[in-house]
Amino acid sequence: MAYILTLLPIFGIFLLGFIGQKLLKFDIRSISKMSVYLLSPVLAFQTFYENRLSVDYIYLAIFVVGICLALVLICYVISLLRGYDRQDTYSLMLGASFMNNGNYGTPLVLFVFGAAGFDYAVILLVLQQLVMVTIGVFIAAKGGGAVLSPRATFLSVLKIPIIYGAILGILFQVLSIPLSGPITEAVHLVADAAIPTVMIVLGMQLANISLNSFEYERLSYALVLKLLISPVIAYLFTLILPVDDMVKQIMILVAAMPTAANTTLYALEFGAKPAYVSSATLISTVLSLITLPVLLYILI
Repeated sequence: MAYILTLLPIFGIFLLGFIGQKLLKFDIRSISKMSVYLLSPVLAFQTFYENRLSVDYIYLAIFVVGICLALVLICYVISLLRGYDRQDTYSLMLGASFMNNGNYGTPLVLFVFGAAGFDYAVILLVLQQLVMVTIGVFIAAKGGGAVLSPRATFLSVLKIPIIYGAILGILFQVLSIPLSGPITEAVHLVADAAIPTVMIVLGMQLANISLNSFEYERLSYALVLKLLISPVIAYLFTLILPVDDMVKQIMILVAAMPTAANTTLYALEFGAKPAYVSSATLISTVLSLITLPVLLYILI
């Protein structure tokens, strides 16, 4: 029961965004852009500036890329066995291979592990963004029948503002550039606004998802892979990566996050069955209210 109570404040913020969007019809794109281009880069700067560089960054990168590729491979095998066509195959990959550790995972880690765990969650968030705009965009493009050139992939990486915040934070740390008290306070104020904003944005995004028809079989595969198999794969990574116990718990927890909301945007852009991908996002988010308390009970 205690673990359900941990999730209720998070879902309460999601619900706030959901109700607000249903009643007031906000321009989600503008609010989302503010979060992506203004708030999140400052959060990344603060995290990478205030936390010493360590080999753990490399281990976390291996984990984020490795778990994504493992899930993509499983999706490919399932599609091969079930005889899915190109669109079905790649939309399944979008629905099952990318975790929502931005709008959902990072706040949950903050609630469960506090400030120490939150710093690792932000590092994972930056790494996940890189994976999304490379592997994620490539999969969405293939699902829509497009060919994504290496140049286009590189340009998509350059468009991620949070990367620049992280790089700037690392440079300031390495060069020992001090920040004055007022500037530090300003950075903290903006960074603190990032997480509640992205949580409200997720609620708004969920409010705009319509479930016209279910592809029950493929949807069930995506849900099982994302909510059940993914944390098992993460556990296997924790057996081989030499990180401390708290980081291992965070890795498993973020791996169990529902489908990333950005996958729907990519599916829409490239025509990779967006209705299916959006249904995976919504239903996995709702079901996580059941699966995550169980996982938290096992982990902690």
